[in-house]
Amino acid sequence: MKLPLTLIVAAAALLAGAPAQAQDIQERTIKFGHLNNTDHPVSLGTQRFAELVAAKSGGKLKVQEFPSSTLGNELQQQAALQGGVQEMSAPATTSLAGIVKEFGLIDFPFAVGSFAQADALLDGPFGQALIAKLPEKGLVALGYWDLGFRNVTNSKRAITRPEDFDGLKLRVIPNPVFLETFKALKANPVPMPFAELYGALESKAVDGQENPFSVILSNKFHEVQKHVSATNHVYAANILLVSKRFWDKLSPAEQRILTEAATESRAYQRQASRAAAQKAVGELQAKGMAFNEVSAAERQRIGQMVKPVTDKMAAAYDPELVKLYQSELARTAR
Repeated sequence: MKLPLTLIVAAAALLAGAPAQAQDIQERTIKFGHLNNTDHPVSLGTQRFAELVAAKSGGKLKVQEFPSSTLGNELQQQAALQGGVQEMSAPATTSLAGIVKEFGLIDFPFAVGSFAQADALLDGPFGQALIAKLPEKGLVALGYWDLGFRNVTNSKRAITRPEDFDGLKLRVIPNPVFLETFKALKANPVPMPFAELYGALESKAVDGQENPFSVILSNKFHEVQKHVSATNHVYAANILLVSKRFWDKLSPAEQRILTEAATESRAYQRQASRAAAQKAVGELQAKGMAFNEVSAAERQRIGQMVKPVTDKMAAAYDPELVKLYQSELARTAR
C-alpha cells in the first residue's frame, strides 16, 4: 500500500526534528541556592520550580537545591552567579540595590498596601524595567516571588507607636533604604548578614530584627525574641535569578523551559507564602511570643516620619524609573 506523499513528508519531518530537539536540551545540573530553611515558602517554590523543569526537559535539566545559606549569604551568592560558578538563586530584591540602586524603590516603607498591589507593581512595567537592568550586571531574572510584609520583633517592648523604636538596636539588611528608615525612627540599625542573625539575637548583640512572619517562625526567632509587632512597614519580594554566563550557554529550548517553569511556579509560591504568613502568626503566639497590631493612625505617623528618607532616596535614582514607580503605584492602588 502506497502512503500519500503528504504523510511521507510529514513523517520525515518529524523524524528529522526529533533528534534536533533532543540535542537542544543537554544534561545539566543547576545549582540553586537560597537563604531559607526547607520548610520556608522560598524552598517550596524552589522545589516546585525543580519539578517543572525536570518534567519539561524530560529529566535532562536537574535543579539541585542548596537551602539555608549553604552556598553563602545573598551577596556571596550574587557574586557566584556573576562569576558563573553558581547557576541560580532566589534572594530578596533588597540585595540587588548594591548593583542597581533603583531596586531600593521596592523597599520604600509604607508604599504598598496589599498583595494584589504588590503583584501588579512587580509583574507590570515597573518590575520588568528593573529586571531589564540586570543583564549588564551579569544576572538574568525570571520573575518575582513573594516574601511578604516585613514586621519587627525585639526582646524589649511591643512596637505600637513610632516612639517605641527609640534606641532599639535592630538588625537590618545592608541596604541604604533600611538603614536610613530606621535611623529616622531613632532606632539603631545594625547591618548584618542573615546567617549571623540568630546568634546576634541570642547573645543580645542586637535587640531585634525585621522580617516576614514566615521567616521569623522558620528561623525560630521566637526562641530569642519576646515581641512581634505587625508593623507591615515594607512589602518584600524574592527574585528568581540566573547567572548570565550560564544563561548564555543555554539553547533557546532550555531558556524557554526555565522561563515557563518560573512563571508557572510563581502563583504556587505566592499562594504558599501568603498562607504560611497567616498561619505563622498563630504559631508564634503559641510558642510564647507577644503579638500586637499597630493601629492605622500610628502607622500613618510612622510613615510621615520616614517620608523624608524616601524623598531623599528617590532624588538619587533614575528619574524615569521613579516616575514609572509612582505612576504604577497609583495605578495599582485602584
